[in-house]
Amino acid sequence: MTGASTARAVSRRRLLTGGTLAAGGTLVGAAAVTADRSDEPGVRPVRAAPVADVGGAVEPFHGPRQAGVATEPQAHASFVAFTLRPGTDRAALGRMLRLLTDDAARLTQGRPALADTEPELGMLPARLTVTFGFGPGLYAAAGVDDRRPTSVAALPSFRVDRLQPRWSGGDLLLQICADDPVTVAHAQRVLVKDSRPFATVRWVQQGFRRGAGVEPGGRTQRNLFGQLDGTANPRPGGPLETAVWVADGPAWLRDSTTLVVRRISMNLETWDLLGRPERELAVGRRLDTGAPLTGTAEHDEPDFAATGPDGLVVIPDFAHLTRAHVGDDRLKILRRPYNYDGVPAADGTADSGLIFASYQSDIARQFLPIQRRLAERDLLNEWTTPIGSAVFAIPPGCPDGGWIGQQLLG
Repeated sequence: MTGASTARAVSRRRLLTGGTLAAGGTLVGAAAVTADRSDEPGVRPVRAAPVADVGGAVEPFHGPRQAGVATEPQAHASFVAFTLRPGTDRAALGRMLRLLTDDAARLTQGRPALADTEPELGMLPARLTVTFGFGPGLYAAAGVDDRRPTSVAALPSFRVDRLQPRWSGGDLLLQICADDPVTVAHAQRVLVKDSRPFATVRWVQQGFRRGAGVEPGGRTQRNLFGQLDGTANPRPGGPLETAVWVADGPAWLRDSTTLVVRRISMNLETWDLLGRPERELAVGRRLDTGAPLTGTAEHDEPDFAATGPDGLVVIPDFAHLTRAHVGDDRLKILRRPYNYDGVPAADGTADSGLIFASYQSDIARQFLPIQRRLAERDLLNEWTTPIGSAVFAIPPGCPDGGWIGQQLLG
């Protein structure tokens, strides 16, 4: 036995015969495991994550625009849609939105909401954001339908849709995001409780991305097909400003945006049967780097005219990249999706997919043309099915002392 082998054997023997019992505590055993395994070939040393920094991180709530849109996406999200109760008129909506705004303003800054029954759960915001969305029904209930952005209306039907009412529609949306699932759960509980006199819960969709600190910030997330999702987002700065935010108009419209939420079921069982070349052909990108099939890096511009040795185009017309491609920055959409993974069926079939959240200044001008092209010929339709759909206006933010929707209803 070599010296290295002897050392590893001794380490394993020490662990098995009492390393976990040293000082009578599990934490000591955990430290022993970390120390021993770091010496083994191919095992990277474990480095402590700055836990306190994650929990205490704060995103601003007040401002001309709502947080949770251009904000670096957090690890966990809950999209909560409400149906307004009969008789919830403009005055009642004002009372509800004042209350929910106050809750959100406090919780996002690490302060418990008023009358918070679990105040300790509100002290670690973990970059919590609460983003308010107004569905078509809210404008009608308030008697201000003339102020509804024209593109905020039910989407036309697409042949690929298999929409279910339990994932569709809604008068009010709260998008609750944070880097900690307990923070999200607590914020959702507080906000749902305070909405009860005015609205009922229509649906809740909970999703996740990579955990905080797992990857450097700014990385494009992966969906459960393993592909990078969001590579084509408008770049920060001018392109993002132009594509996402409304720059002019009356106070209730300026600094607003719109949101499309689509619940997309993924057939992972049949996707798993594909080889890697077939998967990359369907997507139009390499799965490891996200580069277009004609490039080498994620953000390389695709060459849709390039042909291979067989004379066929490298990125076919039916590839997802081709169908979703938008060259004009003004017409791009900001994808902010989250994965979902429900309870498998008894036979092990997965209940997995994507909560596709798309922000753009105008749904009809930006989102619909892309969706029509995807519905027409996207090969990924073989493995994906839209089962939920909803649209919302994201009103402007509010100053300290103000409330979301004040420009519209006040």
